[in-house]
Order: sequence, then C-alpha cells, then structure tokens
Amino acid sequence: MNVGVLLGPAWRLARYVPGPVLGAAATLCADVVWWRRPAGVRQLERNLARVRPDASPADVRRLARDGMRSYLRYYAEAFTLASFTAAQTDARVRTVGDAPLRAELAAGRSVVLALGHLGNWDLAGAYAARAIGPVTTVAERLEPEAAFREFLAFREGIGLEIVPLDRSGGEVFRRLVRAVRGGGRLVPLLADRDLTAHGVEVQMWGRTARVAAGPAALALSTGVQLRPVTLHYERLDRTRRRAAGSPWGIVITFHDAVPVPATADRGHAVATMTQAWVDVLCAGIGDHPQDWHMLQKVFVEDLDPVRYAATLARSGAGSSAGSSAGSSAGTGAGTAAGPSTAGGAADGASGGASA
Repeated sequence: MNVGVLLGPAWRLARYVPGPVLGAAATLCADVVWWRRPAGVRQLERNLARVRPDASPADVRRLARDGMRSYLRYYAEAFTLASFTAAQTDARVRTVGDAPLRAELAAGRSVVLALGHLGNWDLAGAYAARAIGPVTTVAERLEPEAAFREFLAFREGIGLEIVPLDRSGGEVFRRLVRAVRGGGRLVPLLADRDLTAHGVEVQMWGRTARVAAGPAALALSTGVQLRPVTLHYERLDRTRRRAAGSPWGIVITFHDAVPVPATADRGHAVATMTQAWVDVLCAGIGDHPQDWHMLQKVFVEDLDPVRYAATLARSGAGSSAGSSAGSSAGTGAGTAAGPSTAGGAADGASGGASA
C-alpha cells in the first residue's frame, strides 16, 4: 500500500479529531502494529538491541513497544501541527543550549544542524522557524505527486523553506550552499541513515553503520558551524499541559559545534566531522532510545552483502566521504520537518530499503 496517498487526507482531517481521541487512537495503532511484529518492528528491535546490548530480549521487546508509541505519537502530532497556535507550540517545546546558536544567527551567520529521526522533528522545525530563525531543509519526494504537493504545502505552512531532493543531489547541494551563504539561517538535515553511494561509514555503539555526508560536507564548503541536535519527548507538568493541549512535549538540545579537523584532505575531514556528530547523536539516543524512530536498516551487518559491495564499488572502493561528498551533500539527508523517506508512515509494516 502506498501510504503517501493517505498523508493528504490525514493532514486535512486529523485536526478535527479531539486531541485525547487522536492520542488514544495513535497508541492503539502502535500497540497493534507492535503486537503483530512486522518487518519494520523487528528491525526496530534489532536497532534498539545495539543501543542497549545488555538488555534482555523481553526488555528490547518492551522498548520497541514504547518506540512504536513514540513513533505514532509523532504522526498524530504532525497531522495536527498546522492547527497549533503559537502559544501551544511554545508550551510543547523546551530548548537546551540554544544561546550560542542564536548568537551565530544574530551575527548574520548560518548554522548547519545534524539531526536523527528522534522525537518530533516537525514540531522542532515549526518552533525553530518561528522562535529562532529562518529554516531551510531538504525533503525527499513522495509518490504520488499529489501527496508530495500536500507535503510541501504543510511544511511551508509551518514556516519552512523546502528544497526538494533530486536524483543526483548536486542541485540540492548548490541550493543549500546559496541558502547558507545568504546568512542567518538554520539548515537542519536528518542524516542518521544513508545507504547511497555517497554515505559515510561510522561507528555506532561499536558497530559499523552508514549515515549521510551532507551536514559535514555542507558546513565545510561554506565555513559555518556544524552543530548536532538531539530531540526527545517529555511529559509536561499541569501548567504546560493545559497551555499545550497535550500531555507531551519535546526537548530540543543544541550541542556544541563540531571541530573542523586541521587537514587538507576533504574526505578525511568529512568523515571525522561526521563521526563527531554521530557520537553526540548516539549519546542522545542512549538516553532516550524509545524516541529513535529507526525502523529501517542502518547497520552494515543488516545489509545484503552483495548489494552493499556494489554500493561501495560505486562510491570508489568504499571511500564515500571523498570528493563526491561535497557535490551531493543533500543526498540521503532528509528533512527536519518530516519523514525522510516516502515510506515513512509505512515503516511499521516494512523493513525499509537496503543498500
């Protein structure tokens, strides 16, 4: 089933459903999918087992249930986000470490942000665009085209500038460079998964995974800061709950800028900076693993070895952080404002694409 067909009606109709009803329906749907344990849920369990290697199978199973509830909560919120008032958005968001980021923007400099599929990146994007600074990000194309137009209208309606992802990524990168060099913008990129020939191999919890080169390559090309961002859900107190119209909010943590290595080797610099932000991301996921919505393959050991070897061959003997990283930084880097794959909403019923 092409879930993209359902996104438009969901965005149009969900706002008319009372919040408690929508939340209960999302939890019920999450529990049903978790209980059925389709391929996406099994992959989530494998991913979470890497995050918590000492957890028992029963503990991982329970963690996956919490993960599915977090994931479906994200969708319930995303479908109604356009109807939130500014006060409701503010009540649902708490920021940590944003002062240095605001200082960069006030000085007229842009900042590239590296994110993972954590918490509610839609809500984070809407809040940032209104309360911190202009936001430009990337969106992969949905099928059918009508669903993608709904997607764009929704994201642009919450204040985001969207750059549609093309096949090569080259034009995306050029547009992102222009946006960054225009100054005073946030450029968040969802980058914790990239199985294309342009991905970068990194270590996550002692295992090899593949993520996007885009954030590091873009920051290097433009000379701006690269800052990791982590997100997680939190229960709101009574006062914030009344103002938010929800028992849940998110915490956006802006981490220190990633150091730029003192090397003339661009490929090495991209790889080093990528590993640095991934280390920060892993720490954040370790603290709140249930909010990592990764129902797809990201660890190399889960990939088909023949297809992965072909991917490495296309990237040039496995050196995917080299010169190609700069010209295709947008490839594989999703958007901080929505699903990074057209099948995002269907991850509960599918294992995702392999390399």
